[in-house]
Amino acid sequence: MTELLFPLGGRRAWAVWATAVFTYLVTVLHRGSMSVAGLQAAERFDISASALASFTVVQLTVYAAMQVPVGVLLDRYGSKRLLIAASGLLFVAQAAFSMVDSYPAALAARAVLGVGDALVFISVLRVVMAWFPALRQPVMSQATGMLGGIGAIVSTAPMAAAFHAFGWTPTFAGASVLSLVAGIAVLLLMKNTPYDEPLRRAKQSVTEVRKNLRRAWNEPGTRLGLWTHFTTSFSGSTFGLLWGYPFLVQGQGVAPGTAAAMLILPVLAGLCYGPLVGRYAAKFPFYRSWIVLAVIAGSVLMWTVVLVWPGQAPMPVLLLLIVVQAAGGPGSMLGLDYARTFNPSTRFGAANGMVNTGGFIATLICIGMVGILLDASSGGAPQTIGDFKYALAFQYVLWAIGIRQILKYRRRARGHLARYNPEAYQALLANKVVPLKG
Repeated sequence: MTELLFPLGGRRAWAVWATAVFTYLVTVLHRGSMSVAGLQAAERFDISASALASFTVVQLTVYAAMQVPVGVLLDRYGSKRLLIAASGLLFVAQAAFSMVDSYPAALAARAVLGVGDALVFISVLRVVMAWFPALRQPVMSQATGMLGGIGAIVSTAPMAAAFHAFGWTPTFAGASVLSLVAGIAVLLLMKNTPYDEPLRRAKQSVTEVRKNLRRAWNEPGTRLGLWTHFTTSFSGSTFGLLWGYPFLVQGQGVAPGTAAAMLILPVLAGLCYGPLVGRYAAKFPFYRSWIVLAVIAGSVLMWTVVLVWPGQAPMPVLLLLIVVQAAGGPGSMLGLDYARTFNPSTRFGAANGMVNTGGFIATLICIGMVGILLDASSGGAPQTIGDFKYALAFQYVLWAIGIRQILKYRRRARGHLARYNPEAYQALLANKVVPLKG
């Protein structure tokens, strides 16, 4: 029988979690490093808007494609090994990106970065699930996302200042070294579980792995989580990862330094939203979908105001847009909370991997389509505010699809739980969550 060596939520738990969060923070920095480098990248590689978008599309495509395999690997090998591998891949990818000067080589580097990125987030969430009591997990998950957002802050104004002061190669090469530091920290400080036995997973056959994946996918709660993640996060991610900076500078006439500083606002706003969302999810798990729908409605409303505004929108409206859509990050974490509460612990990795594909699939679709529509609208000329409004209106297509699927799978998830696990359903009605058995 395994013995608990360290108390759940104790000092060692915080140390392990802090190490994992630092790795995630560095990963978010790498993920968002193109946010203020888009205009320099277009000049360096002599590419169009759609080709520029392909950097982020390739990165996110690889990320999304890797999520289910990563979930299987996580269930088998644990967080420590995956975070060490991720740190090595991110170092290699970002260092290579700093030195290449051809478009195909740069694309290859971003693809490798996507692989490393894919290994990190659900590995960090597994640390939360292993080291903290169940009632604190929603808040700790939100705190993980919030602190990871510091990486997004570093990838905006500080990265822009580094580009100006040092240039392309020193900036990206310097950022790559942070992954080496993170990897060493994980190696020395990380432990998969607080128990005395090392993580041991029985080797599963391909048939057993496929069966486990099928069960996770057939669980309506997993799909509810996927569509929640899909619909809440793509708008803010599209804005923050690539198109927000060009939209503000070229479309809205904002000064480059001011635009870079404005991209910090979503992270600061997320620091406010995260605790509220986490506390709400922990206290009222049956009603999580309402905050999801409210988050989506806020983004739809503010983008509608900006897109119908005659000409360039005033600065207060742009700031309000950025602050309101920032709720999408904490809102998307509720998708992963659905994966946790509707699946047994043996399927956490697989279910989280499936859910985590949602927002990134939506983001890569949106980023790619905005680039294509910008090229089509501008006809090769410099983009205007009208071109950006035309292209960014594509978001409504994804919102419509996502909202429909959320309502559909909310109904199915509740019905499925009531039919096959009535005790768990009654507990959920009473705003309590009980662990499910596989």
